[in-house]
Amino acid sequence: MSIDAQTDSFRATPRIHAVFMIVTLCYWASLYTYVPILAPYVETLGASYTLVGMVLGSYGLVQILVRLPLGIGSDRMKKRKPFILLGMLTGALSCLLFAVTDHIGGALTARAIAGVSASTWVAFTVLYAAYFGKHETSRAMGIISFATAAGQLVGMGASGILAERFGDKATFWAGGAIGLIGMLVAFAVTEPKGGIDRTPIRARDLAQVVKEPTVIRASVLSILAHSVLFITMFGFTPSYALEIGASKEHLTWLSVAFMVPHAVLAYITGRYLAPKFGIWQVIAFGFVSSSICTLLIPLTPSFPWLTATQALNGAAQGLHLPLLLTLAIQDIASEKRATAMGFYQAVYAIGMFFGPFLAGSLNQLAGLSGGFVFGGALALAAAAMTLLWKKRQPAASLETGNVHRG
Repeated sequence: MSIDAQTDSFRATPRIHAVFMIVTLCYWASLYTYVPILAPYVETLGASYTLVGMVLGSYGLVQILVRLPLGIGSDRMKKRKPFILLGMLTGALSCLLFAVTDHIGGALTARAIAGVSASTWVAFTVLYAAYFGKHETSRAMGIISFATAAGQLVGMGASGILAERFGDKATFWAGGAIGLIGMLVAFAVTEPKGGIDRTPIRARDLAQVVKEPTVIRASVLSILAHSVLFITMFGFTPSYALEIGASKEHLTWLSVAFMVPHAVLAYITGRYLAPKFGIWQVIAFGFVSSSICTLLIPLTPSFPWLTATQALNGAAQGLHLPLLLTLAIQDIASEKRATAMGFYQAVYAIGMFFGPFLAGSLNQLAGLSGGFVFGGALALAAAAMTLLWKKRQPAASLETGNVHRG
C-alpha cells in the first residue's frame, strides 16, 4: 500500500525512532534467519523437489490471500500497532514450529505462518511514515528500506554459520528468539494518538486502478521478478551450492554476496541510473542480466564462481525491483495510491508462490538445473515485455521510490 504521512502536529523523538528500528530489524532478521538453509533442510525431511517448491511457495500463497485484507482491516481500524505485534508473533511462531517439527506438513504450516507475518509489513511502513512530516515520505521509506535490508542481511548472514556449527534447528531457534525479543520491544512502539487517518481501499477505487495499463504492466513484471528471486537466492540456489561442495557456513557468504550489491543498487537506481538512462531501459537491462546470471547457476563448477554469479544477480535484481514499484504508482492520483500499492503488493506475491512451486516441479523432472533454466526464461520474457511496453509508453517523469519484497 502507499504511504500517507501523518499530520505535521506529531513529531517522533529519537527514542521513538530507535524503538521502531529495533523492531524492524528483529522482524526481518526473524523471517530470514533460516531462508538460506530452508530448501536443503526440507529435502532432509524426505521431501521431493516438488514438495520443497510447495513449502517455499506457501509463503507467497498466504500473502496472496491475506495481504490485502489485512491492509484494509488496518485502515478501517486506523491502527497499525496491533498488526505489528501480529507480525512479530507469527514470525516467531513460524520459526518455533520449524524448530519442533520434523515433518513436511509441519514445515509447510510453519512457512505459511511466515506468510501471515510478511503480510503485516504494510502496517510497519504506514506507521513509520507517520513519524515524519507530510512531505518526508521518501526519506521515511529510504530509512526503513535500509533497515529492511540490514535485518535480512543479519538473518541470512547468521544462517549458514549457525547451521554449520550447531545444526539446522539452531537457525529456527535463533529466529524464534529474535522474533520474541522484537515482539516484546514492539509493545513500546509509539502510535500517534487517534491513529493514522487514511481512507481504506474501496472496491470502486480498486476497479479504477486495475484499468491503468502501467499498474498492470508493473504488476505483471513484478510477478516475474519475484518468481526469479524466490527460485534463486530465496529458493534453490543454496541447495545447488551444497550440491557442488559448499559447506553450510559458505551459505553466509553467498547471502552477503547477493544482498550487499542488491541493497546498493536498489538505493542508487531510482536516484541516478533511471534518470540518466531511462526507467524502462534500466528495468530491461536488469532482467537481461538476471536471466544470464540465473542460467549460469547450473553451469558453475565451484562455489567461488557461484558466488560471483549471485553477486551480479543481486545487483541485477536491485536494478528492476525498485523501479517496478515506481511504475506501479507514478501515474496514479495521490488519493488512489494506497489502493494501487495494495493491489501491487498482493499481486506480486503470486510470483513468490508460483515461481518456486513450478521450479520445484521442474527440478523433480530434470534436477536443479530445470528450475534455474525456468527462472532464466522468466527473466528473459520479462525483458522482452519491458522493451515491448516501452514502445507503447508515453514519456513520463521518474518518481524515486524504495521497494522491499516480503
